[in-house]
Amino acid sequence: MALDLCNYEQKAQAAIKAFWKSRDDARLKQHAAGRSDQGERASVTGGNNLNDFAELVADVVRANGLPHAEIHRQRKLLTLPGFFRPSKLWDLLVMDRGRLIAALEFKSHVGPLFSNNFNNRAEEAIGTSHDFWTAYRDGAFGRQARPFVGWLMVVEDAEKSRAPVRESSTHFKVFPEFAESSYLQRYDTLCGKLVSEQLYSAAAVIATPQTAVDTGAYSELSELTGLRSFLATLAGHVAAEAAK
Repeated sequence: MALDLCNYEQKAQAAIKAFWKSRDDARLKQHAAGRSDQGERASVTGGNNLNDFAELVADVVRANGLPHAEIHRQRKLLTLPGFFRPSKLWDLLVMDRGRLIAALEFKSHVGPLFSNNFNNRAEEAIGTSHDFWTAYRDGAFGRQARPFVGWLMVVEDAEKSRAPVRESSTHFKVFPEFAESSYLQRYDTLCGKLVSEQLYSAAAVIATPQTAVDTGAYSELSELTGLRSFLATLAGHVAAEAAK
């Protein structure tokens, strides 16, 4: 049976529009209340601005064989045990008859700062997956097949995110794929390596300009780290779980 990606392109465009609108609404709300956060934080403290991507994931799960799966998005139901820490709060969990089917993280990165924030995102993604799979190894989720673990990143498509960045390393050379690479290219490289090293089942990066609040426009950096590949991997995993 063919996998159902649930008209993902149209839904992704709607999700991009909602993403930018949510950020703008949060910023205006804080300004009207006489409060302001530092930098871009003002546009994200109003709540989860990637809800529509979570809904797209939920649609894919239901359409590929698990229509009655428990898809958790409420904070109190999103905690999983860790190995190096007591627990980790995820953005979306899929459960079916006591089995953990999928755990997903949805992240965004909007300028003007990209340098420190990229490193923070990378360290967070790597640490989260290492903690998760070590806990899985030691039976934290019971005796079951490996769940789908996904990491989806939405990055502002801007001059600063596309400009080459010089990287210096005092004692040894950085890997060539990072030399003179932009931050968008670095996210693409990061996502590819997260998958090739089996830290995540799928990892995707989407680039979108602020003007996409009206159009929903977005682009992908590569086929491997694109949204279609991400959702197809999820759909395949769900279909395999449903077949059991």
